[in-house]
Parts: sequence; structure tokens; C-alpha cells
Amino acid sequence: MHATIKQKEKVLACVDQSHFADYVADYAAWAARRMNAPLEFLHILDRHPEVAIGADHSGTIGMDAQEHLLDTLSEADEARSKSAREAGRIFLNRLRERAIAAGVEAPDVRQRHGGLEDTLVEQQGDVKLFVLGRRGESAETTQRDLGRNVESVVRALRKPILAVTEGFTEPRRVMIAFDGGAVTRRGVEMVAESPLFRGLPVHLLMSGKKRPDSEKKLAWAKTTLERAGFDAPATLTPGDAESIIANFVQDEGIDLIIMGAYAHSPLRSLFFGSKTSDLLRSSKVPALLLR
Repeated sequence: MHATIKQKEKVLACVDQSHFADYVADYAAWAARRMNAPLEFLHILDRHPEVAIGADHSGTIGMDAQEHLLDTLSEADEARSKSAREAGRIFLNRLRERAIAAGVEAPDVRQRHGGLEDTLVEQQGDVKLFVLGRRGESAETTQRDLGRNVESVVRALRKPILAVTEGFTEPRRVMIAFDGGAVTRRGVEMVAESPLFRGLPVHLLMSGKKRPDSEKKLAWAKTTLERAGFDAPATLTPGDAESIIANFVQDEGIDLIIMGAYAHSPLRSLFFGSKTSDLLRSSKVPALLLR
């Protein structure tokens, strides 16, 4: 019996046909190169595009007409589906070329029918990092600053997610929004072990409510990163986390934030809003979200 060779965990870039896909491709290529991981682009085709067909469906119709209508609808559906697949193939090929030009060896491309959330959950077993746009296709026509799907997708997944913004800047200065909780402590350990940020300064910023053990927890994070060879300046600034983080990002020229995401239940977020969504809205740089 042959031992099965465990596949290398990949960077999975989830793309839709909007101009944001280019930035997702650029950040995904950057991460795959840094981590020496395979890169795959995934384009999910909606199984039920809501497209009306120009026939009159009003009133009652005879059996023959009904059958003819069903055939027509089915043919139209098939033609739409084929054209969507073809458009998707051309779109993915362009992103693949873009990633190759950015130095990624043999990126993979795949199209799947289905819902975004279910498909990504199904994929996450062999994924090291998800990369997706904070805005997507719907943002081409609306002014929503957070893609409809970001919160539900992040809540559904258990792997780190890099949520990118418009434009690509190779990250040079990174910040961890550290709150001393289990998720951001794991984040510090992950950064210490991963090649993703190797060689970059990683700032630690602790804000929010000051607690008796804040200094101790922050010192632990700083030591953990320094032992792994990182330059890790640490700052403790009690007060409103959202504005403190936003100001720090601007003042220190931070290119990427690492933070815990959606720690509270969806119901609580519905009534009280979500700190994660507020932070993502106020911050103009990509965020690596940890669950």
C-alpha cells in the first residue's frame, strides 16, 4: 500500500467578476509567494441567476404550449449557463496570467456552481489562507463599503481570511490589533511561526478598556514575536478601539492589520452592531481576520 502524500495547504483566492478581483489576485499572489504555498483561484457561479426571459407567461396555456415554454426556458437556461461558464473561464485565465506575472508558479483555476458560503466551508480542509475582496460585484452598482457576504463568510470559516481593499500595496508594515484574548494570542503565535510576515516589523497595539493584566499580556505578545526574530514595537493606548486603531494605521503607515473577527453572536451584532464591521469600514488597509 502506498502512503498518501498530504497535499500542501493552499492559498485560495475567491473572486467574482468585478474589478476588485485584480486586487484579490495581487494579494493572493503575494501571500502564496511569501508562504511558498500553491495558489488557486475559485470563481463561484450562482446556480440560480435571476434572469427574466422575454416571453409572456400570463394567463393559462395549453399542454403543448406549456411543454414548448418549458423547453424554451430550459434551452435559455442552458445557454445562459454555458455563456457564464465561458465568461468565467476567460476571466480566470486573465487572473492566472496576472499571478504568473507576479511570480507565482502554476496557479490553479476552478469554477464551481453553488452558494459562496457553503462552497468555501466545503473547501477549507486544505486551505491555509483565504483571500477575498471586502467589496464585490454588488459594490459596482451600490455604495456598500463592505461586501454583502463578508460577515457571513468570515463567521462560517475557521481558517484565516485576508480581506483586501481596493488597490494593491505590498505590505511592509504590519499591525496586530491585540486584545489579549484567545483569538489574538493564537494570532501572535501564528505570525511568529509563519513565513508570511517574516522580516517585516509587526506592531502590537492594545486599545479598548484597560484591564489589570493588559501590560502583562502585551509583554507576552512582544516577547513571543521578538523570540521569533521580529521587530515588535508594542503600544498600549486605552480608549475607543476603532478610532485609536484608525489613527495608528495612518500615523505609522501600516499596510495590513491582523485582528480577531466577529467574536459575538450574529444576533448581538444585529442589535449592537459589530466591532469587526466597524473596524473594517473605518480602516482603509487589508485585514487578516482570525477566528
